[in-house]
Amino acid sequence: MTSFDEELQVLDHKLKQLRIDYEHYFLGRHPREPSNLRAEVQKQFIRHSSSPIRNTASRFRFNSLNSRFQALKRQWDLTLRQIEAGTYKRHVFKANLRGPAVSTAAKSEVEAPPEKLATLFESYKEAARACGQNVESLTPDKLQAAIRRQEAALKDRLGCENVDFRVVVTDGKVKLKASARRD
Repeated sequence: MTSFDEELQVLDHKLKQLRIDYEHYFLGRHPREPSNLRAEVQKQFIRHSSSPIRNTASRFRFNSLNSRFQALKRQWDLTLRQIEAGTYKRHVFKANLRGPAVSTAAKSEVEAPPEKLATLFESYKEAARACGQNVESLTPDKLQAAIRRQEAALKDRLGCENVDFRVVVTDGKVKLKASARRD
């Protein structure tokens, strides 16, 4: 391997790391944009693009890396503009999850009339689908069976006769939250 090929290998590694860092930034795992690494990678591309590359394989690899970097740059810039405008899908999705429509979706008693159970089931199914969970095998009977399994323990623990359930989303997971209803 020549020194230029080794530099291309390091550049490829940095580009992969930069891609991972941007994904973490967009997911909210990193508080700041990885602008230092991006500037460093961009400087290396500019430096190598101004010098002639005689080896065809090395030139092809460099051009491939440069094309990938340019495409990723466009994608990152678009995402950053969407974040600034408040239209980034992931952030809008999280905001909708925290909104009152999902968290206070439906309340129902375990021994509720079928229409209340159906409302609770539909709210649960809609929230699960919005969170990206598979809802193919979910049925109203399965949901009611899960509620009944916990009903007795909840009544003893909460010291009440009736328990209300509502659909809540916590950390991207759909749950049924129980509360005591004192008549």
